Amino acid sequence: MVNPFTIPPTGFGPGSQPDPEGELHYMTMPSGMRTYAPHVPDSEDQAALVEATAMLAEMAAACEIVAQGAAPAGFDLSTLGPQARKVMADALGQGEVSLKIRGIPALMVQESVFAGVWICAANGIDRVEIAPIPSQALSAAHIAHRPAAGTQARRVAGLANAPAVLTELLDKSQSRPAGGPPHIVNLSLLPHTPEDLSWLDEALGEGAVTILSRGYGNCRITATAQPRVWKVQFYNSMDTLILDTYEVTEMPEVALAATEDLTDSAARIRAVIEAIR
Repeated sequence: MVNPFTIPPTGFGPGSQPDPEGELHYMTMPSGMRTYAPHVPDSEDQAALVEATAMLAEMAAACEIVAQGAAPAGFDLSTLGPQARKVMADALGQGEVSLKIRGIPALMVQESVFAGVWICAANGIDRVEIAPIPSQALSAAHIAHRPAAGTQARRVAGLANAPAVLTELLDKSQSRPAGGPPHIVNLSLLPHTPEDLSWLDEALGEGAVTILSRGYGNCRITATAQPRVWKVQFYNSMDTLILDTYEVTEMPEVALAATEDLTDSAARIRAVIEAIR
């Protein structure tokens, strides 16, 4: 016999009762999608505007070159005067992706409103890097913040599919060809227990890089201590986990600025420069 409490009750909730005024009301839909909006910095200091726009023009040129496959380009913002630095901060704004890179010093990275233009800040560091992803996010990603126990992780009651998933991830991590397509293990489609998730977390450890990509909902990316293995979790706008995966790749694609993004950023930066002039 089915327990009646497992069946959702009818006649309750939005839309279940007639409106006394005879009007149809819809439930509020989730919102909050971030989109690009151009912003023109404003300053009465003409010298500061000239200084900032000169560096912005160099950044625009770098975006085009990097989009064609060149190495990342860096710009030292500490060389700007105080007023020009304010103009630069106003022009760059804040985009969708932010990173925390553990180390000495720890590096905080914020993508600007121009995709592929990254603001890197730490003790003694104030710079911009033009790249699909900051180079340090790749080089430091899997430096162990919490070491990976691997197959030596302590077995506990309740394990189901975690050992098989770990074997697959370790094999793909070791055999992955450079630049090959990512290998994705979708935990949302696999039967698993809470013990499986805890055991995998211990077995894979934690690396030095954490990434948050904000758009329609959030994507949280965490490097594991196992080379080329990333934990990638997608949340909806209500912050409910809707997709839980591991990716074996150099960097999950959702965090990268694409070639088209860098090309668009070059055009957008030049549009801001023209508006300032």
